[in-house]
Amino acid sequence: MLHMHPENCKLIQTVSRALDTVRSRADEKKMELQVDVRPTIEVSHDSKWTAEALGNILDNAVKYTQSGGKITVSARNLEMYVVISISDNGIGIDPGHYNRIFQRFYREAKAAKTEGLGIGLYLARQIITLQGGYIKVRSKEGYGTEFEVFLPRRAA
Repeated sequence: MLHMHPENCKLIQTVSRALDTVRSRADEKKMELQVDVRPTIEVSHDSKWTAEALGNILDNAVKYTQSGGKITVSARNLEMYVVISISDNGIGIDPGHYNRIFQRFYREAKAAKTEGLGIGLYLARQIITLQGGYIKVRSKEGYGTEFEVFLPRRAA
């Protein structure tokens, strides 16, 4: 069971915690990690669990982006949400699989040879949904993927 304990806190701290989980593997692959999150952005969220969700998305970005690739994390305020964008220039996802990638244990055929269990995106979606948010994905095969995580500016 997941229990959220949202607090109003700086988003950059959560993003930094998530990046720490993938930094060594990204360094091994000589990947560029670019962060554009203003230190003033605050949002009510469970920092521990949100970092886990973002870390799961980042983990996939590192896995499915070739050596020397680039991953960008940015955030912006909207009227009702804070949007965290995680984009890469990796292998991409076929649009026909967008909904299925969030199912527990689902792995797209081209991802099967890469280590993983198929629960990272499922868990990320659960964590964000429990906080009143949602996740959108856009991708182009061979060019990369962007996940947008929407967290409500006020606690759910």
